[in-house]
Amino acid sequence: MNSYGYRLMLLALFAFYSNASADQLNCPCKVVKVTDGDTVHVLDRSSERHKIRLGGIDAPERKQAFGRQSTKNLAGYVAGKNVEVEYRKRDRYKRIIGKLLLAGQDVNLQQVKDGYAWHYKYYQKEQSEVDRMLYDLAEKDARGKRIGLWSVPKAIAPWEYRRN
Repeated sequence: MNSYGYRLMLLALFAFYSNASADQLNCPCKVVKVTDGDTVHVLDRSSERHKIRLGGIDAPERKQAFGRQSTKNLAGYVAGKNVEVEYRKRDRYKRIIGKLLLAGQDVNLQQVKDGYAWHYKYYQKEQSEVDRMLYDLAEKDARGKRIGLWSVPKAIAPWEYRRN
């Protein structure tokens, strides 16, 4: 096992045994819309609709390079599927900032692993220490493999794109 795999295994074990508190929606929740690479709409068990902004990541905007690919990648995982939603807060637009779990797997992290989202370091203090490390390692690995948005020499981060 390589160094990256070993670190991920240790972090996964730590995450499994840690008891970080997070709220959950009345799930399973069905994903009814994928807006972009880091935003979905879900219906909970009582058919209440919630807008979820995937925490810990920032994906390219729809009109930005790799925006459509990022949206398509996320949709491939969750569109029409039942997910769990863990969250700790809402943003100023009242969206839930959360983590999508599909069969126990972190979909937010998968977007980073696949090279279709950045680890959003500006908000990393809101993540658990384990998630910070996992997301950081995933981004470094995707960059190293030059996959997704890392396949171009200078990918423009969404926060820079929005600023301009």
